[in-house]
Amino acid sequence: QVQVMESGGDSVQAGGSLRLSCVVSPNIESRVCMAWFRQVPGRAREAVATINTGGDQTNYPDFVKGRFIISQDNAKNTIDLQMNSLKPEDTAAYYCAASDRKVPSWLSCSAATGVYDHWGQGTQVFVSL
Repeated sequence: QVQVMESGGDSVQAGGSLRLSCVVSPNIESRVCMAWFRQVPGRAREAVATINTGGDQTNYPDFVKGRFIISQDNAKNTIDLQMNSLKPEDTAAYYCAASDRKVPSWLSCSAATGVYDHWGQGTQVFVSL
């Protein structure tokens, strides 16, 4: 059974950076989709980055493209999210998610929550002006 656990959430001023980390146990499977999502109260959970662990295909929505970077470290079994040029609207709880299904290494992973089988408890990011 895959488990994921997030860390790295903090309070930061606008324009600053944070790095979130997701530890995957027992390890990162190859050719599965993993993702970072975020959610604010009263709104739907939305994907901010996805990664195909087999081919390093990454995908970002327009509102974070150029500012966020998702990466995997197989030696540490982590999926990290580097967040730069943070804005107040990035304030949210951030969640790591993993899918069980094997996918082709060339596939760009989906941003739909239903694709993902395992979720962490979340880590809070607060961005102030």
